[in-house]
Amino acid sequence: MLSQKARYALHAAIHLARAETRVPSAEIAQAEGIPPKFLEQLLAELKRRGIVESRRGPSGGYVLARPANEITFAQILRAVEGPLALAPCARAAAPKRCDDCEDMESCAIRPILVAVRQTSALLLEGMSLAEAAGGKKVSFG
Repeated sequence: MLSQKARYALHAAIHLARAETRVPSAEIAQAEGIPPKFLEQLLAELKRRGIVESRRGPSGGYVLARPANEITFAQILRAVEGPLALAPCARAAAPKRCDDCEDMESCAIRPILVAVRQTSALLLEGMSLAEAAGGKKVSFG
C-alpha cells in the first residue's frame, strides 16, 4: 500500500514539475495540503537523493535537480520509502530471506512477490514527473 509519506512526496514533486521557477516550501504545502514541517523533511530527503535542489533567501525555494522527464515515480518512491518490493526476498538488489522463511529458493510465495515487484517497477519507472504533471493517463493493454 502506498503510504501517505509517499503520496505527499509525489504530489510535491509533481508540483515542482509544473512550476517554472523556484517554489517556497510554504507554497507547496498550502497548494498540496501537506503539513509544512513534514514537507520540509520530505524535501530534505529528496535533496539528499539528488531529486530536488534548494536555495535560501528572497529568491529561494525548491526546484527539481533534473528535468522532470528524467525523474520517475520509482525514483521518488525509492527515495522516501526504500525498495519497491513487498518483502525482503523480492528485492531486485540484495534479496534477503524473510524472517519466517526456511529457504528462499523453495518458497512458494517468493515468485509471485518477485513478479509483483517487477511489474510495479516497470510501471513506476515508465512514468516520469513530466508525464504526470501533464496529465498523462496510464492505460493497460
